[in-house]
Amino acid sequence: MSARRLLVTGGAGFIGANLIRFLVSHRPRWEIWNLDLLTYAGCTRRLAGLETCSPQPFYRFVQGDVADPAVVESLFAEGIDSVVHLAAESHVDRSLAGVRPFISTNVAGTAALLEGARRYGTRLFVQVSTDEVYGEVDHPARNPEAAPLRPGNPYSATKAGADHLAAAYARCYGVPVAVVRPVNNYGPYQLPEKLIPLLITNALDGIPLPIYGDGRQVREWIHVEDLCRAFLAILERGRPGRIYNVGTAEECANLEVARRILAILGLPASLIRHVEDRAGHDRRYALEAELIREELGWRPTWTLADGLPLTVRWYSENRPWWEPLRSRAGLSQHS
Repeated sequence: MSARRLLVTGGAGFIGANLIRFLVSHRPRWEIWNLDLLTYAGCTRRLAGLETCSPQPFYRFVQGDVADPAVVESLFAEGIDSVVHLAAESHVDRSLAGVRPFISTNVAGTAALLEGARRYGTRLFVQVSTDEVYGEVDHPARNPEAAPLRPGNPYSATKAGADHLAAAYARCYGVPVAVVRPVNNYGPYQLPEKLIPLLITNALDGIPLPIYGDGRQVREWIHVEDLCRAFLAILERGRPGRIYNVGTAEECANLEVARRILAILGLPASLIRHVEDRAGHDRRYALEAELIREELGWRPTWTLADGLPLTVRWYSENRPWWEPLRSRAGLSQHS
């Protein structure tokens, strides 16, 4: 595969860092630029060693805000082949406490990047969204790519706004946009404010596992490595103008996730604590994801039964990584 210069925004975050590590391994000729503001959710230790694992300039880190037009323009002016826009405020609880940072990063940041792509050009702009923009869906229905957007919380509303901006730039200016809407991710290096790492780290410390309401909110789960494989397929073979749902059809209720984690660790279910449900908590997300399978040949390779024990093991073996982050961010609940 020929070399290309790829801009990954939010590359010090959970998905971004996993994607960069995946691409360095699978596409070593690609030049990867990482733009990240390093908020509480960003951690350069997720990328330790990359600067020395291959000759420069194959990896470059830039600390900056995607919502700063000057920073964004300076990068596009140097020539960007493709973009994977992952920078986002993504914790629903935090959006309920205050939406302003979500508007800045998720909406204004997307606008700044699209403007850079419009002015300087790019082969493909991958707008990374979420299954939450569709809102909740009753069993057994699943949301296809053409489903209307019905976001149910401030976080997903800002992501839906970003998706609409991307579609507008594609229509009005011809920016080659592909929108990617994945289901819930899990795996190594995820900040312990999200459900799975929160439950794992609490269990490892022998403290209660908080579950909102009755815990029967249902989510689809995908291991982050499978999502990285999906991004690679889209970067190499994806078509501008497409929306790609990335799902596994593997659904699991939050309460069941907690029970599985406790079973893996040999701990009692009595550690589960039901807490007051949050405002506007969607009951179920589920995607139809046939387009990426049929058009790009992507299939998930991980099941939750395979990935969850390995994820528990990773957090058990990497306390020095997550303990300082949990203390710094003041984490207690989950997305």
